[in-house]
Amino acid sequence: MPLLHTHLFGPVDGPPVLAIHGVTGHGGRFRRWSATQTPHARVIAPDLLGHGRSSWTAPWSIEAQVDALEDTLREHASGPAVVVGHSYGGRLAVHLANQAPDLVKALLLLDPAIGTDREQLTESADWSVDHHSFADRDEAAAANKSDAWYALPDEALEAELDEHLVPLPDGRVAWRFSPAALVTSWSELARPWALPPDGLSTTVVVADQIQPPYLSPAYEKELGELLGEHLSLLRVDVNHMVLEHRPDLVGELVRGLL
Repeated sequence: MPLLHTHLFGPVDGPPVLAIHGVTGHGGRFRRWSATQTPHARVIAPDLLGHGRSSWTAPWSIEAQVDALEDTLREHASGPAVVVGHSYGGRLAVHLANQAPDLVKALLLLDPAIGTDREQLTESADWSVDHHSFADRDEAAAANKSDAWYALPDEALEAELDEHLVPLPDGRVAWRFSPAALVTSWSELARPWALPPDGLSTTVVVADQIQPPYLSPAYEKELGELLGEHLSLLRVDVNHMVLEHRPDLVGELVRGLL
């Protein structure tokens, strides 16, 4: 499988951090955070399959994503990496830790979508089909501002629009991802969950403003029973976009794991 299109930040010889975005995202979202919070680290931030500038060709399964992430990490990391995963990226990070434990030093899961209510996932997939394009840049910006990006500075939103918004043949615009891959990803999130390897240092940040939560309370319970002292679980008064709203917290956590 070809390597994912990968954004690389920081010095080549810095301690490696693999940063995995969520559904609809792209690796470029970690650029500003890397520069301000972990400038000494080598941040490896791929676009997932079906997203950004990576291949949009099927399959888009969890297995295909994890195989591609493993290939990318083996190509770019100098040793075991701290793996940061947001939402779907958190789900993939856990699978990666099981598939390639030699590559994963620790997990940081930012409001991971694990055990998410299936009706909620179905609604998200339906919404994605009906709202995957916009009349113009202003409408796309307004849609983001009314959702998870509401409290972010304008320059952050402008950077997202510049990097991730593309024109469509009919004159409308859309985010740079495959609608088919997006719907598939929502379905993949409904599959049975996996737990990290026993003894792996795992930090979970739960966004308390999200109800119902993306992370199942039942999964939280199983994590605690498995990992014990190796698990750190933080509840933060923030919405789903943890990295964008609390870059300082995410930076502090990553530096501690490095």
